[in-house]
Amino acid sequence: MASAASNNKLLQLLKISVVTMVSALFVVTGTAGSGIQLILVNNCAESIWPGLLGTASHPTPQSGGFHLAPGDEAALDVPVGWSGRVWPRRGCSFDARGRGSCATGDCGGVLRCDGRPGAAPATVVEMTLGTPKSPLHFYDVSLVDGFNAPVSMTPVGGGAGCGVAGCQADLNVCCPSALEVRDREGRVAGCRSACRAMGGDRYCCTGDYASPDRCRPTVFAHVFKAVCPKAYSYAYDDATSLNRCRASRYLITFCPPPTSRK
Repeated sequence: MASAASNNKLLQLLKISVVTMVSALFVVTGTAGSGIQLILVNNCAESIWPGLLGTASHPTPQSGGFHLAPGDEAALDVPVGWSGRVWPRRGCSFDARGRGSCATGDCGGVLRCDGRPGAAPATVVEMTLGTPKSPLHFYDVSLVDGFNAPVSMTPVGGGAGCGVAGCQADLNVCCPSALEVRDREGRVAGCRSACRAMGGDRYCCTGDYASPDRCRPTVFAHVFKAVCPKAYSYAYDDATSLNRCRASRYLITFCPPPTSRK
């Protein structure tokens, strides 16, 4: 007959084995709920002040904004199912209290946007990283609010079918004069969308034009699409612009290098 000491030792070994098996299961299946990592990289020759905004009831990382010097990167953790947007702010100047302004992408004259959206024109990265109905992640780069810097979003891993969203070219170089936004020095700092520049239901896909059948790309949207084929050029540009994936990390690059342009 086994002694009480032997029984206790056997129970201890069984407990350790169960814990080890459960931990291994979490690692393999990813059910531990560790979240998703967004890695923001500034490959531009100038500083970028990323703006961030969680949609609806989703939290906003980093209080909505921070400074990213040329060559720097920052890793942010967001929960599975997070939905929100990231955009570059350029030509910014802030005092010690975090008050100031940006030439493009400004969010109310503060460093920490803290729930405030960015002003157009701005290149916007949009994402929904899972929903109650689907574990898939949906993401895109949108020029619907205009353009102010090249940006791309690339999954790290994720398997076949995971595409690169982005507008890697500098649209400011070929921006039609009617859409230009200039900074204090007179340089083209951003390119407005036709909706922002001219307004009206036809350009904004609103009113009688608020459907895929009625809303068609304008001549300006065609220009955007020709230069940035993987970005949204107008409201219903889903077919070639919306990406689907399921990765644990995503790389968001401001001014991505030419070698990543696909």
